Amino acid sequence: QVQLAESGGGLVQPGGSLRLRCADSKDPGITVHYYAIAWFRQAPGKEREGISCISSRDDSTTYADSVRGRFTISRDSASNTVILQMNSLKPEDTAVYYCARGFYAYCSGWDPSEYAFWGRGTQVTVSS
Repeated sequence: QVQLAESGGGLVQPGGSLRLRCADSKDPGITVHYYAIAWFRQAPGKEREGISCISSRDDSTTYADSVRGRFTISRDSASNTVILQMNSLKPEDTAVYYCARGFYAYCSGWDPSEYAFWGRGTQVTVSS
């Protein structure tokens, strides 16, 4: 069974950076290398928003308009993790961030029902 876990959240000032990691503790050598991995976030009172995804077949990436140019998703083969590097953070980036595993190797959009497994989330707070 897949067990995703996020790490790296915290409190940061506007303009700062954070690096989030997503790993599968049950099958670390398989999940991040054979399936698409996406990052979503959910702010209080708002719907869950898909923000970035990386495909396992060719490492192609997609980004939501709200984060394009500031966030970068990548795969770290040495640690079997997917990384979300977040730069130039804004207060509106404050949310719980989740990683999710797709059903297939390629990213399939931002509908949460298209992702099979989810982590429990990590809080990111951007505030001065």
